[in-house]
Amino acid sequence: IDNIEEDFRDGLKLMLLLEVISGERLPKPERGKMRVHKINNVNKALDFIASKGVKLVSIGAEEIVDGNAKMTLGMIWTIILRFAIQDISLYVLIGGPNFFLCPPRRHAQHICSLCHSWKDGLAFNALIHRHRPDLIDYDSLRKDDPVTNLNNAFEVAEKHLDIPKMLDAEDIVNTARPDEKAIMTYVSSFYHAFSGAQKAETAANRICKVLAVNQENEQMMEDYEKLASDLLEWIRRTIPWLENRTQEKTVNDMQAKQEDFRDYRCVHKPPKVQEKCQLEISFNTLQTKLRLSSRPAFMPSEGRMVSDINGAWHTLEGAEKGYEEWILSEIRRLERLEHLAEKFHQKAAIHESWTDGKEAMLTQKDYETSTLSEVKALLKKHEAFESDLAAHQDRVEQIAAIAQELNELDYYDSASVNTRCQKICDQWDVLGALTQSRKESLERTEKQLESIDELYLEYAKRAAPFNNWMEGAMEDLQDMFIVHNIEEIQGLITAHEQFKSTLPEANKEREAIQAIQAEVQKIAQSNGIKLSGANPYTTITPESIDNKWEKAMQMVPQRDSALQEELNKQNSNDTLRAKFATQANAVGAYIQAKMEEIGRISIEMNGTLEDQLTNLKDYQDTIISYQPEINTLEGDHQLIQEALIFDNQYTSYTMEHLRVGWEQLLTTIARTINEVENQILTRDAKGISQEQLFEYRASFNHFDKVRAPSSGLTAASPHRCCPFYADEVSVLGLRAKQNIIIYNRMCKNIKQMVLKGIFRCKFNPL
Repeated sequence: IDNIEEDFRDGLKLMLLLEVISGERLPKPERGKMRVHKINNVNKALDFIASKGVKLVSIGAEEIVDGNAKMTLGMIWTIILRFAIQDISLYVLIGGPNFFLCPPRRHAQHICSLCHSWKDGLAFNALIHRHRPDLIDYDSLRKDDPVTNLNNAFEVAEKHLDIPKMLDAEDIVNTARPDEKAIMTYVSSFYHAFSGAQKAETAANRICKVLAVNQENEQMMEDYEKLASDLLEWIRRTIPWLENRTQEKTVNDMQAKQEDFRDYRCVHKPPKVQEKCQLEISFNTLQTKLRLSSRPAFMPSEGRMVSDINGAWHTLEGAEKGYEEWILSEIRRLERLEHLAEKFHQKAAIHESWTDGKEAMLTQKDYETSTLSEVKALLKKHEAFESDLAAHQDRVEQIAAIAQELNELDYYDSASVNTRCQKICDQWDVLGALTQSRKESLERTEKQLESIDELYLEYAKRAAPFNNWMEGAMEDLQDMFIVHNIEEIQGLITAHEQFKSTLPEANKEREAIQAIQAEVQKIAQSNGIKLSGANPYTTITPESIDNKWEKAMQMVPQRDSALQEELNKQNSNDTLRAKFATQANAVGAYIQAKMEEIGRISIEMNGTLEDQLTNLKDYQDTIISYQPEINTLEGDHQLIQEALIFDNQYTSYTMEHLRVGWEQLLTTIARTINEVENQILTRDAKGISQEQLFEYRASFNHFDKVRAPSSGLTAASPHRCCPFYADEVSVLGLRAKQNIIIYNRMCKNIKQMVLKGIFRCKFNPL
């Protein structure tokens, strides 16, 4: 209440004040803002006051609604006289055990018992000093001199307050348990002396306390709404980012996205996890306080319930999983595309180098002016070219297949790839047509040509495929490779070893081809033939074969080194997998064990609630101290991702599963601590002793462990913690005498708990 003249005008806070002070429910107020609604609310409050036997003289609803300060203050004073002071008088007369004496705050005395709390005499002096500070010099009193303290209080009370000396200081100090009734009688004399001033102050304090509790609850509601709104807004802004599937052109761009996602996981999300946990704890605490104050349960705004936040959080985690899977698949796709593109350009360059000048060769008319032997040589040379052309057909088909795969995988530069591929295909068609045309021209003149050089022809026929084999071998030796596990690299090594096993046969073929050329030279020398130049049937010379052979032989150890290096890399990756798996299995087992242990602790819970709370917080600290292991595992997981390792056969755990399990473990221990704190609040509010709590818990634990034969309840039953949870539960199966005694005692305890408001259920003693 900030302004009495204004805050009571609508009647709402007035009705709330009466409900809190009286402990009774008033009729439902009207929520309208019009004057008639306010007057009706104030009339309901005034009618309630009148029903309690209080006469309201000249106080009407219109004066309160109009903000008449005099009438409003008179009404408040009437409420205090009726509901506050009268109750306080009765409370003190019956000897309330927790009555506060309020001298200066540094000397506040708490009366726990009417026997022992008064023995040192400070409480009597504090009581007098509170109302008459001019009679007692409280600072001069000492706790270790109880007789002097008691005599001082008795003498001042008798001399200045007309309270007769009913007690003897020595009897109180020397008696282990002073007479409680005598002390209560003597204290009641002080009440009669100070009751006039005490009543008004106590009533005001009670009103202030009620209003302070309401303001604190309202502040907690506002804090919950703000925190829930901020968290939902963050989830709303984050989900579209996680659902964005815009494709990038290169692997580096996708890895940058992966780095942003890793930063989100490690930096931005953990604080939000803490906020979500704190939100649930605040909600449960607020509901407990409202229940203890007999107030209606707090209902957050639409869309801000804990279940709504949990649903939004579940959607967020689903989007996270989808986004991570998409990033990994995109990186794989782009790696595949880059490999295919490089392979395409390499093969295209080799093919274009081979076709360079072929059109000019096929279109020349040299056979028109050549001799018969020269024409025959040209014809044989053309046959060798056709053989070479057929050998290159596979490369053209490979180039077209790679271009088609790049298109199917949506390569970003597919336009230039298609243009180059189309140019190669068109050129290949032209070469085929020109080859056919030249062959027909040579065949037309073949009738006039009879001379043939068989050795040159044989050389050309054998050299062309051998040369093509060497070029293909060199391409394979230079070909890039991408593997993801040891089996794949071992397969490549095996294929390479098989290739090396064919080299002796290939060397024999090379020597045979070179022997043909040597035979040509031998025949020419023996017959005095002057060779006009190079072999007319082929452009492949023995020198080029030797050069390519030497180059291929140099590439073999280079290929061995590259494969071995990749094998070492895969072995290193396998070591990373095993290291991560070892730690992941340990962390997963730790989280599972701690979750089971928390479940066991929450059921067994020995000792007082404060001891349980301390033990749970220590247990929470132990769990939090395990965080470095999680961070170490995160570091290993980052190394695995940086090494582009996408599978791990050594463990079934993934980092995402472990993160979720760790977050659930922290949330569970925090929720358990919150439940114990709420139990403490409930116990203190309901006035339940520690012995009663132990007896209740023993009853519950007994029925947790012992199955009722007739009801079928076991430790796994959903009602195991409270056998009388349903409307009617039969326990006729408790045939043992001991169980019947325990059950009867439990029924008695539960009836008391139901009467005190701890449980709300129907109870059937059958």
